[in-house]
Amino acid sequence: MIARISGAAARGILVALLIATPALMLPDALNDPSQITMLVALIACFLTFIEYNSNFPSIIEFRDAAPFNRLRYVCLLVTIILLTLILKQKVSPSVLGGAMTSIGTILGNAMDFPFSPVRMIVLMLPESASDALVTSVRTSAGMAYLISLISMGAFLVLVRIMNWPVRQGAFNVWVNLPLFDPTAGGDVIYRLQRDARINIALGFLLPFLIPAVVKAAADLLDPITLQNPHTQIWTVAAWAFLPASIIMRGIAMGKIAEMIEEKRRRAYADEAEKDHGLQPA
Repeated sequence: MIARISGAAARGILVALLIATPALMLPDALNDPSQITMLVALIACFLTFIEYNSNFPSIIEFRDAAPFNRLRYVCLLVTIILLTLILKQKVSPSVLGGAMTSIGTILGNAMDFPFSPVRMIVLMLPESASDALVTSVRTSAGMAYLISLISMGAFLVLVRIMNWPVRQGAFNVWVNLPLFDPTAGGDVIYRLQRDARINIALGFLLPFLIPAVVKAAADLLDPITLQNPHTQIWTVAAWAFLPASIIMRGIAMGKIAEMIEEKRRRAYADEAEKDHGLQPA
């Protein structure tokens, strides 16, 4: 019990630190003095603690299938830290911030071609956006998109080469997929494969759909200018992280479907072999 409570508390603190990272790293010249960030961090810490301290799952998927959630956390944390360093470079230059800005600029320019995700998020900006803001968003988008690609590649290696999730023991579908009901009807393998395809397709489309939806809604709502550093950090991070996370979820569900199908095939083969052995000579 003590190990479970301490583990849940550590996870809650780590989530709170992730949310508070921009507020802690940005200088006062770029920082928003409001307490909303800290309030959100405390709420996220509490919800994470409740989830991981419970014996029964509720909403967090792959809770006991490490390192799925750890990889996603590291991906988002690295994205937030690097984007914060890039924006901090404007008012508080540093060697690390300059290096990250240079790398992001190269990546952003390389990925900014017609119909690319980076071009789409740049076009999301209003026409009145300054050249400095466009360059900043392009740099942040290039860095964030590279991190998302690296995280997806790392997870694909875990699944295909390191045999995730069974390399650490048996996989419990109920604990790791609390929102998936195996008794809802239809073949479980078909439903898992269908959900996997939908998640992967949606993950590939979201980097294009999110800027398009925001641009279309600009006529009804105030357009997102991304002038505020916090707004730019979290918008670009969400734009890159959410599609990567959904694609990773699709890959994971496809892997689970393969595991169930293989187990079912072996059970049928053993049953057929047993029946063949019982037949009279």
